Amino acid sequence: MALEITLKILCISDKIDPRIYSPNIKDRFADVDFILSSGDLPLDYLDFIVSSLNKPLFFVFGNHHTEKMKHYKNNYYPVHEQEDVYLGCGAVHLGTRIKNEGKYIIAGLGGSMRYNDGKNQFTDFQMFIEITKLIPNLLWNRIFHGRYLDILLTHAPPKGIHDKNDKCHRGFKSFLWFMKKFKPKFLVHGHIHLYDLSDVRLTKWENTTVVNAYNHCIIDMN
Repeated sequence: MALEITLKILCISDKIDPRIYSPNIKDRFADVDFILSSGDLPLDYLDFIVSSLNKPLFFVFGNHHTEKMKHYKNNYYPVHEQEDVYLGCGAVHLGTRIKNEGKYIIAGLGGSMRYNDGKNQFTDFQMFIEITKLIPNLLWNRIFHGRYLDILLTHAPPKGIHDKNDKCHRGFKSFLWFMKKFKPKFLVHGHIHLYDLSDVRLTKWENTTVVNAYNHCIIDMN
């Protein structure tokens, strides 16, 4: 009988956690296989995690800490927008992209609902257009890997799942369509802060488990 292997994933979002940003990070999280960041975290925080754990980290930009978003290329970003001096982050940006990590397929869609014309904000229709950019590679995966993807990494939540009523924190209806059509095992999002232990972090919707990564959480995937 084949041994079933469980993957351990550290999910982070929106808040710098002192349990992670700590000399003890290796003791606490050495056994994770990779890290997913759902946005609104500074790049030097991501760099610290990659450097400390020496594990792959995939991220999307949220609607904050977007200053270096347009300059971020090949895991490097400028120290200042006007300077030709670049730092390496080691994290892989998944904004409207698909990556394979081992045998797992991860896609990313960053940004929030448009609320004040700031950076990395979208209407629901604009987010649907972002989704269509992924479709050719998703179809390729379905043909050659037997499935479209395993994890969708986003900043904002789907509409009606973990979201709020205000325009800024409203979820995308297009994510519901994505989950119904492409059936990821997990949708990992941020953007919605959790202040109470009774707040809902995990929700099953059709074939997908929707995870709020605020602060940090661990998910296990077979």
